[in-house]
Amino acid sequence: MGLTIGIDVGGTKIAAGVVDADGTIGARTHRDTPADSVDATAAAIVDAAAELIAAHEVEAVGIGAAGFVSSDRSTVLFAPNLAWRDEPLGARVAEQLKIPVVVENDANAAAWGEFAFGAARDAEHMVCITVGTGIGGGVVIDGELLRGAHGVAAELGHMRVVPGGHRCGCGARGCWEQYASGRALVREGRAQAESGSLAAAQMLSVGGITDPAELTGPMITEAAAAGDPCAMELLEDLGRWLGEGLASIATLFDPTTIVIGGGVSAAKELLMKSAQVAFEKNLPAKANRPHPSFGLAQLGNDAGMIGAADLARRPVPVK
Repeated sequence: MGLTIGIDVGGTKIAAGVVDADGTIGARTHRDTPADSVDATAAAIVDAAAELIAAHEVEAVGIGAAGFVSSDRSTVLFAPNLAWRDEPLGARVAEQLKIPVVVENDANAAAWGEFAFGAARDAEHMVCITVGTGIGGGVVIDGELLRGAHGVAAELGHMRVVPGGHRCGCGARGCWEQYASGRALVREGRAQAESGSLAAAQMLSVGGITDPAELTGPMITEAAAAGDPCAMELLEDLGRWLGEGLASIATLFDPTTIVIGGGVSAAKELLMKSAQVAFEKNLPAKANRPHPSFGLAQLGNDAGMIGAADLARRPVPVK
């Protein structure tokens, strides 16, 4: 199959691109996401794809959607930030575009992009963790995406790591993403600043703000890169939580490669060093098993688009 379109549907933006078989994006477009309307969201997806189809010979469309996607890669069962509930998105878009359409979980699509064309392109077994506001995950075993019986496997950010811990957006308490994500970083940073800590006051000054409520994850990362002790400690704590969770994931899936992406990964060694230390400390039977390699994602924000486009080339599994 030649050119396909990859569409990454986020809570605020729909990004679409024409992608060739080598994972190269040849053309792009985008639309705003009307997140509160199922019909308007579908129309925006169709409009973006139709613009690209008009100028390119496209054979299929892959859509990366944040939420639970059915095992036949057609229906969005549930989306936390959009109005989709049992939404037959694939069939709806395909009817309008008159070409095949597949739907994939957005974290799965990003993981596949890194597996096929990015940091894990030489691996057969990999785990990709996207550390942003929350934590997304994707798992590839023997060169195939792990989707599970119902299509909703690899929701790694919702492993419970602290019984009775912080309430998560999924409704549970103590999920991993409540301790190892951008949301956790900002929560802890603001708590430090609101406590009146002089160290945190220095961190705020690096960000050029005085109100703790204005503190953001990128500000903390920037302050840490500038050598601010409080910000560095916050990232080290985040890395520790990340590494502890990855040790459990490695125990489950035995990957050859663990890829870390997402906005928080911009901290690079400030995050990765403490993550790897915590990983090595908590990996069971660490002296008697092969250890996976760690790598930073290479495709950036394009991973989901590229992965969705490539998955559109692949047949839907027959159940």
